[in-house]
Amino acid sequence: MAHKAHLLIVDDDANTLASLARAFRLAGYEATVCDSASRALELAKGERFNLILSDVVMPGKDGLSLLEDLKAAGVAAPVVMVSGQAHIEMAIKATRLGAVDFLEKPLSTDKLLLTVENALRLTRLEQENLRLRERLGKHEIVWTGERMGDLMVQVERVAASETRVCILGETGTGKELVARALHESSARRAAPFVTVNCAAVPAELIESELFGHEKGAFTGALARHLGKFEQAHGGTLFLDEIGDMPLPMQAKLLRVLEEGEVERVGGDRRIRVDVRVLTATHRDLEALVRAGLFRADLFHRIYVFPLRLPSLRERREDVPALVEHFARQVTGQNGWKPVTFTAEAIDGLKKYQWPGNVRELRNFVERLLLMAKDSEVNEATVFSVLPQHQPGNAPLAPMSGTLAERVESFEREEVLRELKAHQFHMTHAARALGLERSHLYKKCQQLGIDLRAARKEE
Repeated sequence: MAHKAHLLIVDDDANTLASLARAFRLAGYEATVCDSASRALELAKGERFNLILSDVVMPGKDGLSLLEDLKAAGVAAPVVMVSGQAHIEMAIKATRLGAVDFLEKPLSTDKLLLTVENALRLTRLEQENLRLRERLGKHEIVWTGERMGDLMVQVERVAASETRVCILGETGTGKELVARALHESSARRAAPFVTVNCAAVPAELIESELFGHEKGAFTGALARHLGKFEQAHGGTLFLDEIGDMPLPMQAKLLRVLEEGEVERVGGDRRIRVDVRVLTATHRDLEALVRAGLFRADLFHRIYVFPLRLPSLRERREDVPALVEHFARQVTGQNGWKPVTFTAEAIDGLKKYQWPGNVRELRNFVERLLLMAKDSEVNEATVFSVLPQHQPGNAPLAPMSGTLAERVESFEREEVLRELKAHQFHMTHAARALGLERSHLYKKCQQLGIDLRAARKEE
């Protein structure tokens, strides 16, 4: 081995320490031993270990407390826990606290060496993936403006809790990114983050997808399949486009949320799951409830803390930072030379309506980079690619009438456009227009907008 992995072994039994140290040294590792959690914490803070192997039950501070202290101190070494008094609750707690594995005594030397080897290999892969993401870039929530800044304060506040969050927003606004941010800022960050797009799974398969199935449960079920709830045990399950879930499935999901148990299709027992459920939709759930298309009881279960993501046209001040981020990301991924955007090009991008939001902007930036000349994207390049017939981009037709009449006509069109963009959700439309909700109702009356007739036209 070019570099010997250095292990820290923690156990209050001197014979165990001696035998483990000898076994690891014979296998080519360096091994440091100590007989208490307090001493182990001191050693781990002062020296870099590749892995820590710790007993759970020890006089004074136990191994689980040591694990908590190591994580709090920022010690990055993977930790394997061992115990002669193991039970499932102990193993789950150790995993929740960040242990990479949990072994029962008496220890088989071969199994122990294999466990350590696998843990070290996994750590190397994670570090390599981290370096790769840093080099190539990764999808991030990027903002500079107050609108998204306020939202991220709410994300940080609710992330540390177990509160159910419902993320609202148009397609392409980054709902999954916010869900990931909630997970990664929570106490569940070391556990799985599992996603399901409810709109993409056929109605006849969604129960199996969420709850799993037993072998032979239906034609084609050749083996047991663990559903998304079991896969996300200890972590977070993100149900995207929850508004598109079929009504019969909504009733089954409600039962799982209430009881914390799932039953696989074709199974005869309930399985306890510990999962934080986050949801998202681009649809108006309150309107769906009123229309009888979404269960009111499920709505109240998932709609505890709504987070509404603004559309890109509501946060135009973030366009320059997003363009810079995506340009850096795309050039890094493709090994291209850096490309700059002129101020006029950025201004042109800020004026576009972006019906596809941030996702559309990212794809558009990649297209512009392919067309860039002399490592620069200018205004001419932007307008040669920018769709010219999108609402808000075509030149305004000449208007007639007095100035007051022209202003009123423009106001009416803008209010109607924002109402349609938010599916006539008055609170969201008012927020986008910078108005109080009551003020928006008055404005509609002043402008002669018949909300009921306008809805029917849609």
